[in-house]
Amino acid sequence: MELKIYKDKNEVAEAFSSFFSKQVNGSNEFHVALSGGSTPKIVFDVLAREFGASIDWRKVHFYWGDERCVAPSDDQSNYKMTVDHLFSKIEVPEGNIHRIKGENAPKDEADRYAGVLETNLPKSNGLPQFDLVILGMGDDGHTASIFPHELDLWHSEKLCEVAVHPDSGQKRVTITGSVINNAETVAFLVTGGGKAEKVAEILGQKGGYREYPANLVAPKSGKLLWFLDEPAAALTTSGQS
Repeated sequence: MELKIYKDKNEVAEAFSSFFSKQVNGSNEFHVALSGGSTPKIVFDVLAREFGASIDWRKVHFYWGDERCVAPSDDQSNYKMTVDHLFSKIEVPEGNIHRIKGENAPKDEADRYAGVLETNLPKSNGLPQFDLVILGMGDDGHTASIFPHELDLWHSEKLCEVAVHPDSGQKRVTITGSVINNAETVAFLVTGGGKAEKVAEILGQKGGYREYPANLVAPKSGKLLWFLDEPAAALTTSGQS
């Protein structure tokens, strides 16, 4: 595991975008699972602005780690956010975009998307393998759309499951732990002081860390990176970067 700590969320976005560019440019074909949230939104802006012309987007196949069960035009859609902040600003082949269809019946879509992963991704350890899975982490320690109250979904034998948000009851389609931990590289993007307690518990293996899905992220490859800003890392580093 590697910790990368930066001053603020904008520096996190800059650093991760540079990392992403190097990963893509060093590959022949690159399969990435995207995350929703405020930090990826900034990352997509930076990627489009600073790397839009230098990355060969024909190499990159885009997927999502999770999606809300809403239409692609809905403001809550992770896909729509990516279109607004990245796809609308770069030249990427339409066939390289493999979205979770949030407008479909949730269980049917979870099964369909598992088939997409099986068909399109290379295999390793008998499972589909992403080159990179980008993850966020909620204030409750959830990641992708696996929440503490549904921790069993992490261990599902299925590639994709239907999750339910603990407060809103909204259904979401999410990839499961077997897919996440089979990735070549997994990168957390975590910013803000609201995440500091859970970050410290997970990295220090203390407190209630066993209850947090984010604690179960442990890629078989050993390539796990945490991109943190100083507020998110404050209780881990005592303010030192």
